[in-house]
Amino acid sequence: MDMYKLFYRNVISLISSLLLVLVSFQATARDLPDFTKLVESNSAAVVNISTSNKQSPHGGMPPGFNLPDIPENSPFYEFFKKYFEDLPKGQGPSPERSSLGSGFIISKDGYVITNHHVVKDSDEIIVRLNDRREYVAELIGSDERSDIAVLKIDASNLPVLALGKTSDLKVGEWVLAIGSPFGFDHSVTAGIVSAIGRSLPNENYVPFIQTDVAINPGNSGGPLFNLDGEVIGVNSQIYSRTGGFMGLSFAVPVDVVERVYQQLRDKGRVTRGWLGVLIQDVTRELAESFDMDHPHGALIAKVLPDGPAEKAGIEVGDIVTKFNGNNVNFSSDLPPLVGSTAIDDVVQVEVIRRSKYKTIRVKISELPTDEQVAATNTGKKQESSNNPLNMNVSDLSDQQREEMGIEDHGVLIDEVGSGPAETAGIRSGDVLLLMNNTKVKNAEHFSQLMTSLPKGKSIPVLIQRRGGPIFLALKLDE
Repeated sequence: MDMYKLFYRNVISLISSLLLVLVSFQATARDLPDFTKLVESNSAAVVNISTSNKQSPHGGMPPGFNLPDIPENSPFYEFFKKYFEDLPKGQGPSPERSSLGSGFIISKDGYVITNHHVVKDSDEIIVRLNDRREYVAELIGSDERSDIAVLKIDASNLPVLALGKTSDLKVGEWVLAIGSPFGFDHSVTAGIVSAIGRSLPNENYVPFIQTDVAINPGNSGGPLFNLDGEVIGVNSQIYSRTGGFMGLSFAVPVDVVERVYQQLRDKGRVTRGWLGVLIQDVTRELAESFDMDHPHGALIAKVLPDGPAEKAGIEVGDIVTKFNGNNVNFSSDLPPLVGSTAIDDVVQVEVIRRSKYKTIRVKISELPTDEQVAATNTGKKQESSNNPLNMNVSDLSDQQREEMGIEDHGVLIDEVGSGPAETAGIRSGDVLLLMNNTKVKNAEHFSQLMTSLPKGKSIPVLIQRRGGPIFLALKLDE
């Protein structure tokens, strides 16, 4: 009898456990977001964008080139007839290259936002709505730096999307994308925000939103929503080693989108603020060399001639910690802050200079279209003697200074042996500009500076490599 009681108790215990698991699963399922209403309310304002680029006649023959009349008895007659028989004289086949992307309507009178790379170099842009209406769109303006383009279609009373605020966005919150991956119209994918303010290579002016939302070719230009149905970004690109989605996607934040949209709509172009400096991150070694408690800020590696920074008195070696009241923790924080500043605004820039904080007022200029980068060159010069750094340097000629954009200081590093310089990352062919916050005038001056370098402590050195300046931390053995 006791055995049966024990058996029933075990069965009852097992059933209770299963019920608890089921209830827990149902509670968890209820906690997951329901995207159905969001999709139903907003999908009508998401559009499909297709483009075409007509190639030149005759498969790329030069403009104005007309094929000669081919006699019927010519051995080439049938060959040319196959391709040109049904075409007007002097014309050839004009194949079209089509691309596919997404976009969304931002105004009832037909303004549409998409990516710059979706419509780049297009001869014709077709916008297809959710109800299958199609319109030939006019390109109002396109901005390569932010990868945002604005189109206009001839329609009215269109459904529109509401814009949210990037400042309200938090890492870990749910987001949803609607687009046309691989041409599958109005596909919906969801995920979470993985990071905000993400800087990508060669994308200095956009603090991207990183998500794990599945984004594939055709999603570009489509909206990224929060759970309130507001657009908080425009899906722009993915990180992939295969060409397909691998869990990393990036969207242009809505505050950047809105600012670019207004300028393209009003002026057809985008203007950005410009400080006139080249910057780099502060590493742990560099922070030590500058007597900083911890790495932070944007280190000024070069001050461009006649730029706002030079006119305001900003110097190479300054570390920007605040710009217009905003903290600069990483070097990637600075370009978006400067770029979003209005032209001719005077802002306060806080820097660390020789271990002391200093505030400088700078009048911001417009970012130039083309930036000049100096190119390095080498040649024979007078060599210096060996030194504790175990490297040889030589003087720069006037011609080399002009070619490299170096005015009155700097020495060419001819050879680097095993030692502190090699450990710091200094290479043969670099140009040494500053050492321990002192300009290196020539090879003789370099030898003099060797005698006063501190031992057992990191010092900053500024070199120029492939036309660009970079700070390194150098440490002499005790």
